[in-house]
Order: sequence, then structure tokens, then C-alpha cells
Amino acid sequence: MQFIRSCAWVAGNIQANAVLPGWIDTDLTKRARKEIDGLHDRVLARTPAARWGGIDEFAGIAVFLSSAASDFVTGTALPIDGGYSIMG
Repeated sequence: MQFIRSCAWVAGNIQANAVLPGWIDTDLTKRARKEIDGLHDRVLARTPAARWGGIDEFAGIAVFLSSAASDFVTGTALPIDGGYSIMG
């Protein structure tokens, strides 16, 4: 049933995608790094990009998903995490 509903959305030119943020440098995560021993180093050790993400790094994916360039992209989840999610 879920597949049928998704197909109806596509026929109506409605794309359903998700952006999955990784460890992003925000006020909240800065506080967490101070309060949770080793958090910063554990995140860097597992992230191939070897750094925390910046809030501005979501701009490109937002522009892409809201443009005609993504008209054939639907039903996907895009991790924006510097490779963290592929490290298991």
C-alpha cells in the first residue's frame, strides 16, 4: 500500500525525500561536547571528513531538492554527515 501511495505522489509531481543531518556544529552540539567526555573525538574518529559539519552545508542540498534538477529524485534519504553513516 505504501508503494501505491508513493506512486500517486510521483504522478502528481510530488517528490518525497529526506535530508539526514549528521553531527553538525551548533550551539546544542557544542554544549554536548563539553558535557559528554570523548564525544568530539569519537565523532571525528568515525567521520571520514574528519570534522563536524556546518549549518551552511545544507544549502546546496536544499537548492538541489527544490530545483528542477531533482525532478526525478524521489523516495530517497540523503545523509549529510561527512561519511559518518557509512562507517557502521
